[in-house]
Amino acid sequence: MAEYLASIFGTEKDKVNCTFYFKIGACRHGETCTRIHNRPTFSQTIVLVNMYKSPAVTNAILDPAGLGVSPYSDNQLQDNFDTFFEDVFVEIEEEYGEIDEMNVCDNLGDHLMGNVYIKFVKESSAKPCVQALNNRWYNGAPIRAELSPVTDFREACCRQYEMGECSRAGFCNFMHLKPISKKLRRTLYGRKFNNALVKRTPSPS
Repeated sequence: MAEYLASIFGTEKDKVNCTFYFKIGACRHGETCTRIHNRPTFSQTIVLVNMYKSPAVTNAILDPAGLGVSPYSDNQLQDNFDTFFEDVFVEIEEEYGEIDEMNVCDNLGDHLMGNVYIKFVKESSAKPCVQALNNRWYNGAPIRAELSPVTDFREACCRQYEMGECSRAGFCNFMHLKPISKKLRRTLYGRKFNNALVKRTPSPS
């Protein structure tokens, strides 16, 4: 029995533990969920809940049909996001440890909107980071940091969204990750690659 329960943990067959919380680190039902949210006591990954406030959402204006429309161009929104991403990535890595990957949700559901997931190279970096950030503010709001059960973002992401086919749009319960510009990706992750090369290069005798 124990082996069977272990084999179905976090899967659709598990009727006790919340599958969505296990895979995504968030659940639309929150504390009212009828299944258990097993909050990790250690993890490589942290989540900064609802940290990114997209101006496309916070400053939306109503069009004649009553729909929210962003007053900003796509380039302005990308620049705003890149600035936020670089600001958080660089400070977190300099203060708490090397980052393996960082992702920001572009979903509109309250449980995923603006969530920032940071996976460290070393598990030992995560807990001190959470403790420190829960005493910090960003852009006029307190930071809410938690350890997250997410370790494989491929399992957490919406495959239909990645193919441009998600019918639930921003209200999908799987992650829709907001991409950074190619230039910023080269800057942040290229720097990590170059540093790794330097470490592997033998010094001249």
